[in-house]
Amino acid sequence: MNTIEFNRATIRFNESFSLADIEWRIAPREIWAITGANGSGKSALVATLAGKGEIMSGSIEGIPPGVGVVSLEAQAELIERERERDDSDITDEISQGTPVAQMLDEVSTNSDLLDRLIEMFRFAPLLGRGFRKLSTGETRKVLLTRALTCDPEMLVLDNPFEGLDADTVPQVREMLRQKSNEITMVLVFNRFDEIPDFVTHIVYLENGSIKYKIETRDSSAVEALSQLLHLKKTDIEIPKADLNEKIPVLDDSSPLVRIRNASIRYGQNTVFQNLDWCIWPQQHWQLTGPNGSGKTCLLNLITGDHPQSYSNDIFVFGYQRGSGESIWDIKQYIGYVSTSLLWEYRVSINLINVVISGFYDSIGLYNEASASEKRIALQWLRLLGLEGQADQPFNCLSYGEQRLLLIARAMVKHPPLLILDEPCLGLDDINRQLILALIEKICLGSESTVLYVNHHAEDKIKGIKYHLSLG
Repeated sequence: MNTIEFNRATIRFNESFSLADIEWRIAPREIWAITGANGSGKSALVATLAGKGEIMSGSIEGIPPGVGVVSLEAQAELIERERERDDSDITDEISQGTPVAQMLDEVSTNSDLLDRLIEMFRFAPLLGRGFRKLSTGETRKVLLTRALTCDPEMLVLDNPFEGLDADTVPQVREMLRQKSNEITMVLVFNRFDEIPDFVTHIVYLENGSIKYKIETRDSSAVEALSQLLHLKKTDIEIPKADLNEKIPVLDDSSPLVRIRNASIRYGQNTVFQNLDWCIWPQQHWQLTGPNGSGKTCLLNLITGDHPQSYSNDIFVFGYQRGSGESIWDIKQYIGYVSTSLLWEYRVSINLINVVISGFYDSIGLYNEASASEKRIALQWLRLLGLEGQADQPFNCLSYGEQRLLLIARAMVKHPPLLILDEPCLGLDDINRQLILALIEKICLGSESTVLYVNHHAEDKIKGIKYHLSLG
């Protein structure tokens, strides 16, 4: 088989769906898994390898003539063929459809493999049965047998384990493992944990476009993609805190933050001036601006860490700045995540205790955790897909996973204001998307108000409707 190349191909399937600008190269004997959310275009992408779709621009080159296909579309085509052959209206007899033995013989060129599959799938009693009388799982087995025994140059299998019973799945997986040494494969999986270990590459699709292409030997990229899919697809909700008595209740009729006519100056240098800003509960904001525009200064005005906090008109969490409040009166209402926090968090501590430390706003854990704190921390780890690593050291995680965990640490007490200062800084695209997926989940599923700080206004997050740009 030659290399297959998609060169910026846009392929239309109907008026409402197209694959857009597909760049993809499949070399001989590579084993690709395609994954993504429902409606992302997984089945459409493999359908192009079976010659489906209309190429609107770009090109697709190198698809071999012999492709073994298992998909819902291929199944529908066989069923339609059987309907067209149905002569029951003429004979007044109920059609059983083409016998299974004939369905297999019409394409099979590998009799030894056919015999093995008939035994493996326990097809012997079914060989005389009509195709239309088969169950969904039995129909799937017929499709797999046809695809495997026609000596294809490439196998294209859309959810190959779908509809198979639990005893059959490992047998089919082992059969595909053996074939993986001989033939190129493209496999679609809705569930990331179903991807076999013999897969060499993974494609992740979003909205009809390829978002990521990774090699499975890059274990950190695979782990990040697995967590991204977990966060995007999991129905686990944001854990609720039942420890809010630690934070005094705020007046819902007052803003969380109100800044009037604020200015920051260093000698002759003015960072910003005449700035008015008000943040109400559940009013999520994105704060953007180039380096030096004053983003960090503005955050420090809110937290009280800037020396000019008391020379500006600032109202935060029920306190007028300078009215006798302590810095801890203010910070108890804030969850804060930043790159500097990541560098500070270098104590020897496991994951669950990192999350629990958020209840105490401490770097490390120096208190005996309660049963409630442990339970909530475990719920956060479950949301992040890290529950099985609760006792793993924090410093063994990737930077992306460490940022995720520090966001969970900031959220355990459900602070009225969650400040995320450049949480994606220095991360690759998959880990960046992982962080953004968690922020989106927090915006939509918690009572905390999110203030997301970054350089790029185009990095929009679902749930954040307000935007302040500095500089």
